[in-house]
Amino acid sequence: MEEQTMVAAAFVSELRDRYGIEFKNLHLLDEAFTHSSYANEHPELGLRDNERLEFLGDAVMELTVSEWLYKRYPDWPEGELTRLRAASVCTRSFSSFAREAHFDKYIRLGKGEEQSGARKRHTLQEDTFEAFNGALYLDQGKDAVVKFLDQIVFPKIAAGEFSAASDHKTFLQEYLQKKGPVEIQYQLLDEEGPAHDRSFAVAVTVDGKRLAKGVGHSKKAAEQDAAKHALADLKHQGPSD
Repeated sequence: MEEQTMVAAAFVSELRDRYGIEFKNLHLLDEAFTHSSYANEHPELGLRDNERLEFLGDAVMELTVSEWLYKRYPDWPEGELTRLRAASVCTRSFSSFAREAHFDKYIRLGKGEEQSGARKRHTLQEDTFEAFNGALYLDQGKDAVVKFLDQIVFPKIAAGEFSAASDHKTFLQEYLQKKGPVEIQYQLLDEEGPAHDRSFAVAVTVDGKRLAKGVGHSKKAAEQDAAKHALADLKHQGPSD
């Protein structure tokens, strides 16, 4: 009988033994670990890449981490909660979580991506971690995601590993909103380079006026860079009335 999924048996066992996770729908797990380069190289397999699950997982992670922080620190103001959430839910954090869970070993890449060393790229590991949580959410609901994060993410937040990290987007928002609400937007300007070394350019605008431009190897990193430059420029100019 032809194999119905491509999930490695060793990975299924590892998820069960380490985290108590057993997927009901292994096709979701297939999708979570399929990079677009692999799907494009093997159209005959009819595989869907993990970009849609990454989109969902990003939202699931933000919600679950926000809820955990809200309950864990009942006396913290909104700004402190936002800073800690942003430091926890970021590229470098997700990539370290992915490596700890051995997710990087099971990502399916196209030959070119594999040869270029993409498996070690932080953004690819981050995307896979988000996609996995999106798949787990669809397969078993939010409680299963919370149970998984309680084993690999929440203990590190509680231990203070992310308390000193910088979140330039939040700092910029707080600086600009001292005198009242403003509309802050981040606009993707450009995207170039091969898939394994993509570069993004992003502009930050306030009430329609461009403040600064940032670049990075992910959209999130470019947004942080833009916010950092905008905040530095604003502070250099000094307060204006």
